[in-house]
Amino acid sequence: MRDIAVARRALLALAVAFGWLAWPLAAALAGAAERRPAPRAAKRPRVVAVDPGHGGGDPGAISPHGYYEKHITLAAARELARQLDATGRYRAVLTRRGDALIPLRGRIARARAAHAELLLSLHADALPDPAQRGLSVYTLSERASDRETAALAARENRDGSVAGVPLARQLREVRPVLLDMARRQTNNQSLLLARAIVEELGRSVPLLEKPHRAAGFVVLTAPDMPSALVELGCLSNLAEERLLAQPAYRRRLAQGLVRAVDDFFARHFGV
Repeated sequence: MRDIAVARRALLALAVAFGWLAWPLAAALAGAAERRPAPRAAKRPRVVAVDPGHGGGDPGAISPHGYYEKHITLAAARELARQLDATGRYRAVLTRRGDALIPLRGRIARARAAHAELLLSLHADALPDPAQRGLSVYTLSERASDRETAALAARENRDGSVAGVPLARQLREVRPVLLDMARRQTNNQSLLLARAIVEELGRSVPLLEKPHRAAGFVVLTAPDMPSALVELGCLSNLAEERLLAQPAYRRRLAQGLVRAVDDFFARHFGV
């Protein structure tokens, strides 16, 4: 019995000793865990609005073999949206999902409601000379910008906001200045976007002569969202008509546009 009691006391002493040794180790580990930086939150995907041109009762251009621009642009927009979403870096928002006619300003409103940081409007050209072919990119012309800013000021001054600034709360004299500053910055960013598109798509598909152009397209007039209208090719050209009808070619176009979006954000926003 005496031996059993001795053994019990020895085991108890060992347990106490182990506890005294283990406690500092546990405390040190706990302290290290507290000092370990929390995992960084995943970056929020950037929202890109993809606008398939035309739709509904407006077929757009019609190719020699009866392809409608509205169908080509919707198919291309769906493919571009799929590829943008697949990167995990972007969340694509379509301004129309089916064969519906959406007013041009309604397309801008949908993009802004989704807090889009970029808008790409997809079209397919038809030119008088059927021999002409190639992709081109449009940004808003300065003259159209000035007219649209004046009209926008009248609408937005009531209850709108630009670049996150509620205009209704600003002094009457300040509102036009804020709009003009936002528009000029957006126009400059749109030019950078267009150059990225021309650079990336020019490596894999034909381009029109002077592929970067300017015009007064209403869909490009958002004052706080860089925008570009991309003519994916010429439906009036037989070779390009055939290509634009092919899913594989539309995938190639979408790949180039995704690279251009990557270039735009990486080069000019450092992300």
